[in-house]
Amino acid sequence: MLAPKRPLGEETDLVIAKRPRTDTDGALAEIGNGQKQFGVTRDGVKRTSSLDSPIMLLTGHGGAVFSLKFNPQGTVIASGSHDKEIFLWNVQGDCDNYMVLKGHRNAVLDLHWTNDGSQIISASPDKTVRAWDAETGKQIKKMAEHLSFVNSCCPARRGPPLIVSGSDDGTAKLWDMRHRGCLQTLPDKYQITAVGFSDATDKIYTGGLDNEIKVWDLRKNEVSMRLQGHTDTITGMQLSPDGSYLLTNSMDCTLRIWDMRPYAPQNRCVKTFTGHQHNFEKNLLKCSWSPDGSKVTSGSSDRMVYVWDTTSRRILYKLPGHSGSVNESVFHPKEPIIGSCGSDKQIYLGEIDPSVT
Repeated sequence: MLAPKRPLGEETDLVIAKRPRTDTDGALAEIGNGQKQFGVTRDGVKRTSSLDSPIMLLTGHGGAVFSLKFNPQGTVIASGSHDKEIFLWNVQGDCDNYMVLKGHRNAVLDLHWTNDGSQIISASPDKTVRAWDAETGKQIKKMAEHLSFVNSCCPARRGPPLIVSGSDDGTAKLWDMRHRGCLQTLPDKYQITAVGFSDATDKIYTGGLDNEIKVWDLRKNEVSMRLQGHTDTITGMQLSPDGSYLLTNSMDCTLRIWDMRPYAPQNRCVKTFTGHQHNFEKNLLKCSWSPDGSKVTSGSSDRMVYVWDTTSRRILYKLPGHSGSVNESVFHPKEPIIGSCGSDKQIYLGEIDPSVT
């Protein structure tokens, strides 16, 4: 678990610019009365989280923020930006930015925490995937065998410390943190824009410009299944918390849920969600699940954060606040909080009502 303290000697690198943002600002106004109470504000608004304010605004990045993730404990946020830097922020208190990770020579397009929260994996158009020690901020591994932009990366949930990356060079590469060089290269005809692991780490999922999701069997080093239904580039994907379903986002302005269980019916697309938008910016908008799998969320080019109920497919929240495309939105692992980041260089943390369905 990370110690939420500022490393000595790094104060000059820090950017601390944040303030509580409340309903009077006109942003993220849909805050409900949750069952889990943490106290009451002076306005008499019932609170559903331990945030200092129902909405927290985090600023400091010098460019569009493309990726945002909570660590597994929910105490720290990592954000990756066009400014080539990764910021680490405390989730509690003033949500201060206490560390900056520097090393990428181009934008940070995607980042993830490893399952134990000890490392951060990041992908960049500088053709590299990098691993960072989350406690010291030091780069511990540089993976530099891709020939073009690296759009996406993903660490395995279990088993050996494996990482998959997807690139504009038309390959996905499998890496082992314990070894030099990549273990396997999975060749495709088109740029790969989103990648993921199966729950058992025996398969890799890739999506790209051909609108297909491919399931690669790592033992055979070949495509074992093709999931068709999207009609434009796949921009993001995430496996459900129980490992049974794959959530994908596409420039066709749909989210889809696919049944990835071994003996699922041939038509594996079981849910489609609409409402969010992709525009001319062609940003790789991500998507994610709530910890219990009951909700999914995605950012949108219309500057809103969307949250859907997975059972009814109904839009539960359409949260305003950003002044640019929302590139990623994620659920807190333990509390009813949503984090979002956008092309407006801003990050929001907002609490939601967990009882809304």
